[in-house]
Amino acid sequence: MPAPTPTPHPSPTLASPAALYRHGLRLLLDKDIAGWVALWAEDGVMEFPFAPPGLPGRLDGRAAIADYMRPYPDHIDLYDFPEADLRIHQTADPGTIVVEMRGVGRLVAGDRPFDMTYIAVVTARDGLFTSYRDYWNPLAVLDAGIDLTGSTR
Repeated sequence: MPAPTPTPHPSPTLASPAALYRHGLRLLLDKDIAGWVALWAEDGVMEFPFAPPGLPGRLDGRAAIADYMRPYPDHIDLYDFPEADLRIHQTADPGTIVVEMRGVGRLVAGDRPFDMTYIAVVTARDGLFTSYRDYWNPLAVLDAGIDLTGSTR
């Protein structure tokens, strides 16, 4: 039986999307997936516009996001999101930011280096993520021979 989905606890100190995003990065580095999922609105949507076959292109709701993210540390062991590579851009909508960043760590299978740049369009309301479009490059992971779907392709 899957673990219960955490209940979000919006924090006034994380009211800005940029502060919420930075806090989320810290939770990912700490491998606190439940804490990261708790930063999501119940009806939040996570999208992967470049998702390859076998991986979801869209996750609807906090529970689906939790199910997707739960095994993440089993695949990628993140060490750092270097501050020098983190750029958070404000948009005309005060609830939406565009983030450029780099994640550094290792691929657990094969103990190989992981170094990926990302662009994300993130919207938050009332201290919780409501939308996250993650423009990551799945070819970098697939070329390394990592199968995030768990299939035997």
